[in-house]
Amino acid sequence: LILIGGFVQLLAGFLAFRKYDHLGGAAFLTFSALWSSYGATKVLCAAPVSGHLLDIGAGNTEGFTAGSVAFLVLNAFLIILASSFNVVLLCLTLAMELLTICFLLFTLENLPLPFEIVVLSILSVICFYGATASLTNCMFGKDLLMMGPPLLTVQSSKKDREDPLPCVCPKSHLTSGLRTIAELLNTGAVCGVPTDTVYALAASCKHPQAIEKVYRIKDRPQEKPICIFISNLEQLRAAAPPISPLLWEFMENVYPGGIGCIIRKGEWLKKLGVGAGYSRVGTQDSIMIRVPDLTVLVHLIDMTGPLAITSANPSGEVDSTHHDMVISRLGHKLEGVLCDGESDEVVASTVVNCTKIDESGITIVREGCIPAGKVMQIFERVKNR
Repeated sequence: LILIGGFVQLLAGFLAFRKYDHLGGAAFLTFSALWSSYGATKVLCAAPVSGHLLDIGAGNTEGFTAGSVAFLVLNAFLIILASSFNVVLLCLTLAMELLTICFLLFTLENLPLPFEIVVLSILSVICFYGATASLTNCMFGKDLLMMGPPLLTVQSSKKDREDPLPCVCPKSHLTSGLRTIAELLNTGAVCGVPTDTVYALAASCKHPQAIEKVYRIKDRPQEKPICIFISNLEQLRAAAPPISPLLWEFMENVYPGGIGCIIRKGEWLKKLGVGAGYSRVGTQDSIMIRVPDLTVLVHLIDMTGPLAITSANPSGEVDSTHHDMVISRLGHKLEGVLCDGESDEVVASTVVNCTKIDESGITIVREGCIPAGKVMQIFERVKNR
């Protein structure tokens, strides 16, 4: 029974942390440790050990007493925090404080049995009601069983409560969020988007003025070209660029992923859907194309067509690895940021020049998240095959 109780409290703590309820997680992990310590101590004191009963008396109680006092102090902080959440959680922390007192009295060999029975009964009732109420309210999506209002409320200033975000910031896991960003991009806006490497600024290739705005937002030198992202390699096949079999084979081995290939530019880009932004992406003779390995971004590109992409950071500064970084650094200059949490990488993609792949092979222009050695291994394997 003791092991089951401790395990249930431990499980509740982990579930709370997974739901980003840090107070609940800390409380239940603390309760699990207290419950297990209290129960295990009582069992050991009642069980034969090496032919006699474990005796925590006669000067051997210092460690147990210190532990119970530590639990009392820690749980006191939890009581203060719980009072700002709901009555049930507050009652649970108060009951655990009583249980800790039982633990302390037990180590001092002065625990009245009726007091222990009453405390455990109260704790059982609160735990049963709290678990039932939480499960019921979660299942039906409404407060059918009341948990009670918070007793303490922290009054925040009006400025703190109503501080607006500098731009539209929808969540990436919502279809409505993708549609919002897609609509903005299709009307010529510049938005921050997640990629399979770091966060990037995106503009529709149909709107050259949006690509120009990207340069201004980043303070990016005009001589630095901007690449394009497509959603899959079949889009490129449909545009029928003059690409050699070796280059096709190489692309099939690196896409989707964190490797961008620089290839020769041509009118085929307009068939790909680049449109009016043709002269503003890549250089006069070449362009870097990448197929990202991120479902959210692939769906977004399917809704907008090819996107002009560059890292979401002021020119010369470190890459943005979280949507909060994009919002704080560039949000006031953007129309929207698609929020997707922490990025998968901390550096940008690896860029490979493939314009002379048949004559002299490939060259690494920039080593990023994919090591140069791995890229060359892929190329050698493809070339030999």
